[in-house]
Amino acid sequence: MQLLQPTKNVSEGISENDISIVYAMPADVQNVLKKKCYDCHSSNTRYPWYVNIQPIGWWMASHIKDAKDHLNFSEFKTYNEKRAADKLEEMLEEIKAGEMPLKSYVWLHADAKVTPEETKAINDWVQSLGVAAEKADN
Repeated sequence: MQLLQPTKNVSEGISENDISIVYAMPADVQNVLKKKCYDCHSSNTRYPWYVNIQPIGWWMASHIKDAKDHLNFSEFKTYNEKRAADKLEEMLEEIKAGEMPLKSYVWLHADAKVTPEETKAINDWVQSLGVAAEKADN
């Protein structure tokens, strides 16, 4: 089992379709997304040492695939306008509800928990875009 390792979710640099290419983003928001969201929701995961122990590696690969299927910051430019707005709205709702990042992820990465200040910064940014402003307040 240890010989069969899943493919790692790592790419070179920032994708030409990255959300930071689509929308101007304050540095504090970009830092939060990169540090607390990109491991699962982009094409660049920072892997811990234990990813090489199976079945943990396969479990993580499955979680990353599922996360990217829901929201992929590295491919955000490929979303049409409505889908992009829906994804921003959904992201904000999940963060506000404490559903993201997943508790199982925070358990191993305590620094990934999004603080109230970070949530406000993300909320203010999404509001400033005007794309998901109607539902972002709810």
